[in-house]
Order: sequence, then C-alpha cells, then structure tokens
Amino acid sequence: MADIPAKLVKELRDKTNAGFGDCKKALEATDGNIEKAIEWLRQKGITSAEKKAGKITAEGLVEQYIHTGGRIGVLVEVNCQTDFVARNEAFKALAKDVAMQIAACPNVEYVKVEDIPADVVAKEKEIEMGRDDMANKPQNIREKIVEGRIEKRLKELSLLDQPYIKDQSITVADLVKQNIASLGENIQIRRFVRFVMGEGIEKEETDFAAEVAAQTGAAAPKPEEPSTTVTETVEVEKVDAPPAASEPTAATAAEPATVSEVEDAEPVAAAETIEAPKTKTESKPKSDKKKKKK
Repeated sequence: MADIPAKLVKELRDKTNAGFGDCKKALEATDGNIEKAIEWLRQKGITSAEKKAGKITAEGLVEQYIHTGGRIGVLVEVNCQTDFVARNEAFKALAKDVAMQIAACPNVEYVKVEDIPADVVAKEKEIEMGRDDMANKPQNIREKIVEGRIEKRLKELSLLDQPYIKDQSITVADLVKQNIASLGENIQIRRFVRFVMGEGIEKEETDFAAEVAAQTGAAAPKPEEPSTTVTETVEVEKVDAPPAASEPTAATAAEPATVSEVEDAEPVAAAETIEAPKTKTESKPKSDKKKKKK
C-alpha cells in the first residue's frame, strides 16, 4: 500500500468533495493516481457530483459574453436546482467563465459528446476511414486507429471536454464538478449559441463609382479614360514648353543692363551724401569765429 501524502488527498477532495477517508482509500487503491482515483470514487458512487447528477435543474440564468471589438458574441444557459444558487455570485462567475470558454473555442459545437448526432459521428468515421494512410493497413488495425481518431475528434466538438482556459490542468467538466461540490447543487450547461460577425454571409464586391453613376443616371467612367487624359495633358505641356521658355530668355538678357545701370548710379549718390555733411560741418566753425571778432 502506497504512502499517500495529505496534500494529494486534499487535492482529490477539492475536485470531488468526497470525504477525507474516501479520498484516501481511492488514492491507495489507485497508487496515488488522481484521475484513476476520481473514477474509483465515481464507480463507488461516492462523489457528491455523481450523487447530485440526477437532480432536476430548472433554475439558473442565461449569461452573455461579447468579445472585445464586438465581432464575437455568446449566449449560454447554465442551470441549477434553486433560484437561491442562481443568484449566488459564484454561480454567476461560473456562467461568465463558461461563456468566455465558448468564445475562445470556435470548433466547439455541442455541450457534451453524448449530444453529437449519430449521423455526424458516422460522417466523421467515413472521413477517417477514407484517408490515404489507411489504405495499406489491415481492417482490424484500421478500425482501432479510426476509433481513436474519432474519439479525439468528438472531444474537440464537445465543450465539457475542453481544457479550461484559466487552468489548463482541468477540463470544463471538472470546473462544473468543482462548483457542484462548493455550491451543493447539481449544475448543468444546457445549451449555447455563438455569433460571429458576418458568418454565413456572402459579401458582394461592387464598383462604387458604377453604383453612384447608376443612381444619378450618368454613365459610369471607363477605367482607361483617366490614364488617357493624363497622357494628353503631359504631351501638351511638353509642346508648349519651348516657346514659353524663349520669352523669358529675352527678358533675362535685358535685366543685367538695368541692374548695371543701377549699380553705376549708386556710387554717385553715395559720394554726394558723403560730401554734404562735410560742407555743413565746415560752415559752423566759420560762423563761430565771426561772432568772436565782433
């Protein structure tokens, strides 16, 4: 008999809400394997979740989750036994987490594997049997391989079999069982629906210019016309360019002469302005001398 640590017993108890002694027996019987211990408790009918599984769940709430950007939305119905639990904050948090889980799992289409229709299972089996890697295998080997693949595929479609987004070590089914144990009532995810913006709509690509022209009664512009107009405009500019350039050439030839004349005139004016102050300054002393002689 293996020595079972108390920490492992507590972990099993948190997951199943079974008694401490029952959890220890289950772990001892399974050599400390948590998953096998849970199965052992279920077989014995000891787990509280299994005991409450047959209870009618007519209460609960419909929770919604809208992903950032408003392009994905989810509605999910989560049921419990009483209205008292339905108003519990822990139950509301569970419903919100389940809605977020559905939004994060685009491949999920059913609540549990048992909800998947038989025709869907048959179609998946047909696809797997027709794969190329099955062609050269014996019939009995093919059936075993396909059985394993089908089981994996069906779990991909099942919500309860998905790893919980906030704790990858447990599944959504484990999350529900933990809440059953803590809230003391049976809890069931009944149904859900996912909305994706534009899903299933064939988007029609239209010519906006043609649509506007049709509404106004005018003819739609041809795509080649803008390029032709641009080419003609460029050619006209190139032809007109030489005569336009010749006229400024004559003007620029005359401009240097005018500038030189102005430059020649400026020194003369400068000289006159320099001499004028000298004349004024010389006259002032003479007038002062005459006043002194008198």
